[in-house]
Amino acid sequence: MNPTPQVTTPQIPPPTWFMHVHERQTSVLSELLYALPNSPLQYPIQGVVVQPLVATLLPGLALHAEIRDSYKVENVFPFSQLSDSVSLNVSIGVLRTAHSGDGAVVKGVGERELTMESSDLVILNSLLANVSYTSTIYHINTGDLVSFQFEDHEAVFPIAIKQSHIPVLWDMGTDVNSHVSITVKAFMRYSKVRVLVDSIRKFYPKIKIIIADDSLVKENLSGENIEHYLMPPAQGFFAGRNLAVSQVTTKYFLWVDDDFLFTVNTKIEKFVEVMEANPDLDLLGGSVKGNRFYFSILHEEGDEAEGDCVYRKSGGKFHTIPGYPQCHLVNGVVNFFLARTESVRKVGFDPLLRRVAHSEFFMDGLGSLMVATCDDRSAMYIDHQPKKGEPSFYMHFRHPGKEDDEFKLRHHYFKNHLKCIQYG
Repeated sequence: MNPTPQVTTPQIPPPTWFMHVHERQTSVLSELLYALPNSPLQYPIQGVVVQPLVATLLPGLALHAEIRDSYKVENVFPFSQLSDSVSLNVSIGVLRTAHSGDGAVVKGVGERELTMESSDLVILNSLLANVSYTSTIYHINTGDLVSFQFEDHEAVFPIAIKQSHIPVLWDMGTDVNSHVSITVKAFMRYSKVRVLVDSIRKFYPKIKIIIADDSLVKENLSGENIEHYLMPPAQGFFAGRNLAVSQVTTKYFLWVDDDFLFTVNTKIEKFVEVMEANPDLDLLGGSVKGNRFYFSILHEEGDEAEGDCVYRKSGGKFHTIPGYPQCHLVNGVVNFFLARTESVRKVGFDPLLRRVAHSEFFMDGLGSLMVATCDDRSAMYIDHQPKKGEPSFYMHFRHPGKEDDEFKLRHHYFKNHLKCIQYG
């Protein structure tokens, strides 16, 4: 196991910066709730989702009580105040119910406190079945807690307030050329890029190749279905990835390095098959000359002042993918992978990381990206060109030295609110 990297006097962001991120990721729905035993109250435990500012029926509300002269259902705010009667209550919305006026008394319609009383349990349950909730604030992802009370019984259940998503669909066409684009980041190794392109064209003559190029001295890379994007010099690996991925117009892209080499065992269709069979997957890695370089990430939350810890374990993996025993779920893979375009765009590549970067993308995507790796050398394999023939000054950029490593760690600690990183 490598020693834990030491960072000298890391910059610590003000506590309010972390709290802003924390507030965006948590809501009242994060509160732990318990269902009490033997309650006469019937209510939804989970799954109630409403759009902001839109009236929505609350399903499953009912009272199962013994026969008595009068039943009273009341919304009491705040919900910590208990009543001897049945009750409902909310904080950032209003409640309504359909009321015919026969055999019931209803108060507080259109308010946070709704009271319903009747001598007929059937009428009361009819009122409960028609209770609707409308949020009074606009928020795309928040929630409210509803308190439902009867005598000394209280139930609290959550309402998720979420703006609905408009789906983004991709025209898959009829062949792999409409399924996948190939993306490459190029820097000063034009001879290797040309060898890579020739190897791609041997097996995929028409597939689109997108090249982001930040070479110091530019050369022309042209050909059918080749898009060559020129960047300012030495902008870096992640900036180039962002540019390349931004130009993808297919559902998937295959990431390859500029010195890789397609072989008869590089079958993009197999990647697509696995991804289409597992819609939860966002990114699927293969093998580079037999090396899959997969790893798992453990994120250990710390306190707000000091930050968290991240542990990256090389070779760490989880269970297999159903139907594909040669594929395992992981948290990160090698630089040869097929990815869902929309998923990767949402995470993005940090352009401040120019020379020393790989695991950082998967750390940024932890909790957002479902990642897997497959050990299938007959179909999900790519070769690597020999190291010889690289420009003499290329290695200066490829291995920039201690200063870039230290910058990466300082940036990492600050951006990801960390106090320690350990690689094993």
